[in-house]
Amino acid sequence: MKERLQKYMARCGVASRRKCEEIILNKKVKVNNEIICELGYKVDPFKDKVYVNNKLIKVEENKLYIMLNKPIGYISTVKDEKGRKTIIDLVCTKERIYPIGRLDSDTTGLILLTNDGDVYNKIIHPKVEIDKVYLADIKGIPSENEIKNFCSGIDIGGYITAPAKFHLIKTFNGYSKVKLIIHEGKNRQIRKMCNAINHPVINLERIAIGKIKLKNLPLGKWRHLNKKEINYLKTL
Repeated sequence: MKERLQKYMARCGVASRRKCEEIILNKKVKVNNEIICELGYKVDPFKDKVYVNNKLIKVEENKLYIMLNKPIGYISTVKDEKGRKTIIDLVCTKERIYPIGRLDSDTTGLILLTNDGDVYNKIIHPKVEIDKVYLADIKGIPSENEIKNFCSGIDIGGYITAPAKFHLIKTFNGYSKVKLIIHEGKNRQIRKMCNAINHPVINLERIAIGKIKLKNLPLGKWRHLNKKEINYLKTL
């Protein structure tokens, strides 16, 4: 059965499907020695030979599903043009893996990595509304009206956020500890939402993505997902 070229590339662990589309458009992909630059092109995985930058690619047989407790100061990419530390520096594997989504350099907590293109695309697809749970220390003590604005959707600079959840855990010395739940993944979204209600974030940690929970994984450490966690991701 034939499948779209970018989907096959993602299954081979080349990159995310979206990134694979860019690679195709940049004329870096050959199928049976013919350069392909159209996104609708389909290949037969059992007959066609696909090359990226003149290197034959194959479907990764050893699928990896990893969670990492990201420390501050690491970039959530495979490579960084500025030479900064990336989360790949923390994970020791022979296979190529890619982060599913991102965390800001100054945010800690749960991030998932995989070489399974199908799972990657399921999680990042906007139609799949997976709850992302954060713990944050914020300045000040939010009022009921500010919390209501946060939860109902708020302008973070030309974009109105989807409904969210805000739980006040405790207050101390003019600060608040809160649990925040969103299902979107805009750049620095939590920080922008808190700024919009005039309570800037001091510390931010992601503790869960759907049913995948960070729990007691130490900062800077990683582990393979268990079978239950992997099955959950595959059934999204």
